Formats: sequence, C-alpha cells, structure tokens
Amino acid sequence: MKKEWFVLQTLTGKENKVRDSIRARVPMEGMEEYIGECQIPTEKVTETKDGKKRVLTKKVFPGYVLVQLALYKEGGGIDKDTGARAVVPETWQFLRETPGVIGSWLQQRPMPLRQEEVDAILSNKPVDGASRPRPNVEFTVGMTVKIKEGAFLGQEGVVTMVDPDKGKLTVEVQIFGRKAPVDAEYWQVEKVAVEEAVSVEPAS
Repeated sequence: MKKEWFVLQTLTGKENKVRDSIRARVPMEGMEEYIGECQIPTEKVTETKDGKKRVLTKKVFPGYVLVQLALYKEGGGIDKDTGARAVVPETWQFLRETPGVIGSWLQQRPMPLRQEEVDAILSNKPVDGASRPRPNVEFTVGMTVKIKEGAFLGQEGVVTMVDPDKGKLTVEVQIFGRKAPVDAEYWQVEKVAVEEAVSVEPAS
C-alpha cells in the first residue's frame, strides 16, 4: 500500500515513547504494509554555560513525530458514516492503540506532507537545499509572523523568542487545535501586517 508522511501529534514529552512503541509494534503485529518509518526531527544547538561550550540535540517540533502511514484508502473514497475521507482501518486502529498519540489528531483527517518538506525537516535544511542570506529585518517577541517554508507553510503565529545573533526565532502556532512552538530562521518567516494579523496570544 502507498505510504505517505504525516506529522503525528503526541503528548509533549512522550515523543520518544511513541516512536519506540511504533517501531517495536510494527514487526510484532505484522503492520509493515501499513506503517513505515517513524522519526523525531532534531537539530544540533550550541550552548555555552560556565564558559564551556557544548552541543545539544533539540527536538525541532516538540509534541510531534513524523511517520509514514498508509492512512487513506487508495483511490479516495468517503466514509459513509462521517462524510470524511475514508481511512485504512488497520492503520487507524494501530494509531488509536499507540500510547501517547492524541486522539483528536486522528479525527481531523490530516494532510500528508510533500516529500521535499520531509527531506527539509529531517536534514534541517531549506526545502530548495540552498543557503539563504540573513534578511535585514528585525523581529521582536509578540510580533505576528507567517511561516514561509516547511511542514507549517502558511501558518501564522506569535514570536515567543528571538536570537538575533543566530538569526533564529521561535513562533507559537495553532496546530490541530493546540499551541505548539516552531523554531525557524529569519528567512523562513515574514512579518504580518497589523490589519492581517491573527489573534494569537504568546504563551505565558
């Protein structure tokens, strides 16, 4: 069956358990036809503490994992009971029985990611693979911006952290009905005009 990449919502802090559970259960339950790879996107960050520099591994999207799923029936189809896209029952039941997966995610019939988006997320590079110059623009905490690259393309959110030295910031967006922090570089976002800004409050 055709598998596509999805951003799977989990309880925050349970990403590793969800990934390990999926990887262990797939061969045990004979689900290779329906479930493929499961990854947690990470990036290396440098931290200086007490005069010593160390490299840490940080989750790019806390509360989410990437997983290959044969989630929707090939050729389309509509569920006669719900009117939503028809899902593969084996995949649906497997995810419902995975501890740490938030059930509301499944009800919203998520869209699969494009392969270039997956490649960019897993490699922590721009979608087109090119290096980008840092734009001559200032971002501040509380500013509303729109994401221009990656899995959250088009999402608007509020800036909650800015690192001008590295040209990076954190944007809080609404994903599947809950707030989630998304790390991005300056070139991956753009300011939203005041009259266009969505009403999203930064986390307290």
